[in-house]
Amino acid sequence: EVQLVESGGGLVQAGGSLRLSCAASGFTFGDYAIAWFRQAPGKEREGVSCIRNSDGSTYYADSMKGRFTISSDNAKNTVYLQLNSLKPEDTADYYCALDPRARCTVVPLRYSYWGQGTQVTVSS
Repeated sequence: EVQLVESGGGLVQAGGSLRLSCAASGFTFGDYAIAWFRQAPGKEREGVSCIRNSDGSTYYADSMKGRFTISSDNAKNTVYLQLNSLKPEDTADYYCALDPRARCTVVPLRYSYWGQGTQVTVSS
């Protein structure tokens, strides 16, 4: 089965950085997109960014532009999310998700497969 495993979360001080990883396995899709989402306590899940394996094209939610960068290593079927200049309001569970139709959106319903998430906590 398709499996997505996030890692790299943790506790950091404001202003610090983290690099999250999403390792994908168990599928043979040709073109697909992997996206990052996050969900803070008491809030709705929101899209962060996505990337397509075919050409590396990316998309960022407007509110996520600037401090976050998505990248991928197709040979490893791994997608990364670099988080810089972290703020306490970035505290959330971060999830990766896969869309086998490679639409590369940040709409949660477009994604068929989800990881379990990795927690990011930013202290002040």
